[in-house]
Amino acid sequence: MNNGHTPQLETATFGAGCFWGVEETFRQVPGVKDATVGYSGGITENPTYRDVCSGRTGHAEVVQVTYDPAEVSFEQLLDVFWQSHDPTTPNRQGPDIGTQYRSAIFFHSPEQETIARKSKEARQPDGILKRKIVTEITPASTFYPAEEYHQQYLAKRNMAACRI
Repeated sequence: MNNGHTPQLETATFGAGCFWGVEETFRQVPGVKDATVGYSGGITENPTYRDVCSGRTGHAEVVQVTYDPAEVSFEQLLDVFWQSHDPTTPNRQGPDIGTQYRSAIFFHSPEQETIARKSKEARQPDGILKRKIVTEITPASTFYPAEEYHQQYLAKRNMAACRI
């Protein structure tokens, strides 16, 4: 029951390799209201997928998550992020190689930055992972939604995950 309360939605932006699988993973999280694939962290305005794949725009493939913090915390979203990719490989996830596949957290507030840095530190060697985490944590920059055919790519094809 809503009780007339309008949720105060927040935004989180993550780069974790190819954005198709990451988007689908976040869409399954209760409290996530939307997930949009796109590009962030680069220098080119209005980049296309082809531009980003060239490796010359500086953008990462990202998923921008809109969520209700009353239902899911940023910490919980970070747990999903860490589990959905290998944050120890620079500019690579599986067979995908290039800066556009880098591991990145683009924070939208000082609180997100603090939480992200603590979360990363807790997972460094001697924490959960055995190799050094290379995930960049930087301020959110302009988010450019990817072309429509990339949105909900796996769901449109009745696929649960990317085929590697």
